[in-house]
Amino acid sequence: MSLDETDTAFQALTMEIRAILGVFALYGKLDDSIEKMNDDPKLAKMERRMIIRLDRPRRMGLLAQMMLTVPSAVTASADSLEEKGHLLRRRDPSDKRAWLLELTDSGKDIRREMEQMAGVMFREASGLNEEEIQIFSVLAGKIYDNVIKTGLPEGLKACD
Repeated sequence: MSLDETDTAFQALTMEIRAILGVFALYGKLDDSIEKMNDDPKLAKMERRMIIRLDRPRRMGLLAQMMLTVPSAVTASADSLEEKGHLLRRRDPSDKRAWLLELTDSGKDIRREMEQMAGVMFREASGLNEEEIQIFSVLAGKIYDNVIKTGLPEGLKACD
């Protein structure tokens, strides 16, 4: 099938299907790019997601909910990042039973690098200009909020 035929076939799909396929294609492209750049130091996908979400100290349960995962996955990634020296655990002063996770200086350095690389990768993968990125960001945020509000995917547990 030629590119013209592919484009015509794609345009014949409903706008919802085109949106879904576009999100899948973007995710696949970004996931591949992230894997290729992730070699020094080697971090697991869940560890990278956790580092990005730790822009400030966060409770482990809330972090699991934000990452759309189960608490045990957060615990395992936190253990690994702590062993690597990128993360600290401390008691939450407002609830001594709960733990807060926060990045160490090396974790913050990794986060800054990842943030910069993510911007470049997103622009290259999406082909969007600044204005389109702003619009997409607002729409993606709305989608994310709706997923959180209407319920996590089956098998994942929302945490307080």
